[in-house]
Amino acid sequence: MHEFTVWAPNARAVAVKIGEGMYPMRGPSEHGWWCVSVEDAGPGTDYGFVLDDGATAYPDPRSQWQPYGVHGASRVYDQSEFAWSDGGWQPPALETAVIYELHVGTFTQQGTFDGAIERLQYLVELGITHVELMPVAAFPGGQGWGYDGASLFAVTAQYGGPDGLKRLVDACHARGLAVLLDVVYNHFGPVGNYSGMYGPYVTDKHGTPWGVAVNFEDWGSDEVRRFFCDNALMWMRDYHIDGLRLDAVHEFVDRSAVHFMEQLVDEVSQLSAKLGRRLVLIAESDLNDPRVVAPRAVGGYGMDAQWSDDFHHALFSVLHSGGGEKGYYIDFGSVAKLAKALANTFVQDGTYSKYRGRKHGRPADDLSPQRFLGYVQNHDQVGNRAIGDRVEQIVGMDRAKVAAGIVLMAPFIPMIFQGEEFAASTPFQYFADHEDPEMAKAVKTGRRGEFAAFGWKPEDIPDPEKVETFQRSKLNWGEVHEGRHEEMLAWYRRLIELRRGSASLTDGAPGQAKVSFDEAKRWLVMERGAITVMCNLGLGPVELENSRRLPLLLASRGDVEAGGERVVLPSNTMAVLSGEKSQ
Repeated sequence: MHEFTVWAPNARAVAVKIGEGMYPMRGPSEHGWWCVSVEDAGPGTDYGFVLDDGATAYPDPRSQWQPYGVHGASRVYDQSEFAWSDGGWQPPALETAVIYELHVGTFTQQGTFDGAIERLQYLVELGITHVELMPVAAFPGGQGWGYDGASLFAVTAQYGGPDGLKRLVDACHARGLAVLLDVVYNHFGPVGNYSGMYGPYVTDKHGTPWGVAVNFEDWGSDEVRRFFCDNALMWMRDYHIDGLRLDAVHEFVDRSAVHFMEQLVDEVSQLSAKLGRRLVLIAESDLNDPRVVAPRAVGGYGMDAQWSDDFHHALFSVLHSGGGEKGYYIDFGSVAKLAKALANTFVQDGTYSKYRGRKHGRPADDLSPQRFLGYVQNHDQVGNRAIGDRVEQIVGMDRAKVAAGIVLMAPFIPMIFQGEEFAASTPFQYFADHEDPEMAKAVKTGRRGEFAAFGWKPEDIPDPEKVETFQRSKLNWGEVHEGRHEEMLAWYRRLIELRRGSASLTDGAPGQAKVSFDEAKRWLVMERGAITVMCNLGLGPVELENSRRLPLLLASRGDVEAGGERVVLPSNTMAVLSGEKSQ
């Protein structure tokens, strides 16, 4: 026997369709729920819901398995059947993390959870502590980034379905790797999502870049919030996920007395206490509002951390100086902005933003920098470029090494995007598989038009709908131990080993990064306890003072000269000096 339930507050009648059988449901309850128990149904039963005596059976909005794709029948799935082997698992502390972001479909040639398992030992040897998966909720078509999820409780069949995800998480935990998962709670995918047939999951009173906003505050929003909170709890409880990264929380429109993020933080805290292991929530936000990660006790939303785009923009624009960057990069570009990001987290902390045409942000100086993730590459910053080119391909090997050194020596939690650690030759491009021809055409035309404004020829912009764009983005693991790829990998391994073994580099106290720089010569020095990091992104060599007479620990090139009170850095190099006895 299985009990079917569904929230459909506006329906006059609801029935479960199983095969040719129809089972009328009881309801609606006071809050709009319908239910019925079916004697012969259980795990493996395929079903759909029929609304108002219609002819079509729609997928369950809370379906946990869509074996026929997002438009097909839902299948009853028993979360308790999987045999876990991670009893007693405790994730490494987020504050000490080195995060590796990956897209399951392009991480390996197989493009599956099981394929990813084969590369986990490589991540362990690299020094990774947390694996962050781009969204795995069921989406339409054969390939995509996952941010247009349609059935948010179901694991996409393309990667291996629910059991496949569990095998990957279990394998990660067996190797000491925590797992973070991207989730999208700011919109539904435009194709294959049938939630609107059931209730007011969205509202046209507010808009987002993807259309109407999720209904967090209007009529029926209690159950909409319940939908997303239950989704988050499911990933952590049933799939043993250690934390979630919430996509673009700045697109949440919620003026409730208790913001959705506060509610989610509270419920995840309760689950964490029940499970006896720490669960974390990480936000993506461009608000530069410290309330996102400030504790609830002082009026914040209480998220554990957030992505730090200011640091990325400041670092990338300095690396790419003279590249004629536009858009949000116009507010960055100077060494001074990079120094401010390292020392104060937010560059725009109430200052005027030329890009926005107004003041933006608020200071976060009193918050630990370990509330923020630092990176020079991620799926957005690579994939949303015209051709998906990577930092090393844009600025060259030497500058890419400096970038890696700054990210891994910075006070933030470092995050690496798949392949950057070996200077992958493969791009990461935007790809999708929209089933609606008109939508596919609109996406292709819009993307070409967007980049035409930056001087790109339309024919040079990859077609997101072609499977070749997806295949082109798969990592080439055969190149890892060849030439410059092996050289970059060795550099990343040394940096990660240093970071994880250094008390100075894992210090999360606010304001502990002391930064000096020279704008004209384009050098920057950062002191973090007993560690000094020196970088030269100028055109010529620079001689920098080593007042503490620290010994040279490592350098991005072999021609760095260090002795006594002076260090000579050639152009586009960095050096790390250490006074820690453990080094």
